[in-house]
Amino acid sequence: MEYRTLPDTDLNVSVIVFGSPANGGFLSGEKQNGIEAIRAAYRAGVTTIDTAPLYGLGAAESLVGEAIACLPREKVQILTQFGLRWNIGQGEPFKSIAGPNGKPIDIVHNATRESVIAECEASLKRLNTDYIDLYQMHWPDDFTPMEETFEAVQKLIDQGKVRYAGVSNYSAAQMAEAGKHIRVVSDQLHYSMTDRGLERQTVRYCLDHSKAVFACRPLEGGLLTGTLKPGVNFPAGDFRRGNAKFSDENIRRANDFVRYLKPLAEDKKISVAQLVLRWTVQRPGITAAVAAAGNAVQAIENAKAGDIRLTEKEMGYIDSILPPP
Repeated sequence: MEYRTLPDTDLNVSVIVFGSPANGGFLSGEKQNGIEAIRAAYRAGVTTIDTAPLYGLGAAESLVGEAIACLPREKVQILTQFGLRWNIGQGEPFKSIAGPNGKPIDIVHNATRESVIAECEASLKRLNTDYIDLYQMHWPDDFTPMEETFEAVQKLIDQGKVRYAGVSNYSAAQMAEAGKHIRVVSDQLHYSMTDRGLERQTVRYCLDHSKAVFACRPLEGGLLTGTLKPGVNFPAGDFRRGNAKFSDENIRRANDFVRYLKPLAEDKKISVAQLVLRWTVQRPGITAAVAAAGNAVQAIENAKAGDIRLTEKEMGYIDSILPPP
């Protein structure tokens, strides 16, 4: 496994980050599979875990806490998020999601001082830890002054409950504004072979200002693995079910692109998914790739991408076949 240090910090992360399931274990049998997956990933060298209270409405964090209970805490990096709430009465609407019983639950933006502190305490309890290595603002909150939000995060840092502050889904301009109030060390962005629109501005900003970038959804929910087939029936609770992005047409389009990756993957004796993950972490400005895994086998396969190296020629070939950003 390859490890990288976030710029101007002492936080070392594995280039493959374990991404906890977005539904947090609502699906039958997923909890135990998730626990086994995290432990298998750790044995394969993945020391960094990304999660969020929103995932499974706290269930994902609890799953992570249970999974790492037998691991040395100082050798694991926990990344979690804040700013999206479902269990309070105030906040600006974000979206509705299906809860564990299938009923819709309203999610709201709330990054007020009191909310940030309360969320952190709840996350620490669910994760069964005394501190969070990287605390990330999950989505920009246009309704709470950044000064108030990050003043609360700085207080948590001063108390030793958080080591570093990060953000997710922030633009370059939002990163610059946040930096006026706290030292932001990273931005987590949706980034993949087929979705590179943030390279020119946000990733470039992070490069120019020594900020880490965590690429989330690099496999596009399986679209870039070549394993999805038109007509696939995703189970209830799976975020891909009914999602237009996973229509038969889009699956066919993705598979057409993956056809050009397969010869290189076969030549290197690796899977297409491993090739995609390795390409991602070798792109300029990308620090690590956040890859979800539903079981131990998938987790180990993802982890192997951290041992692969692509030559300049191989990277050039992939770049030559990429679709427009």
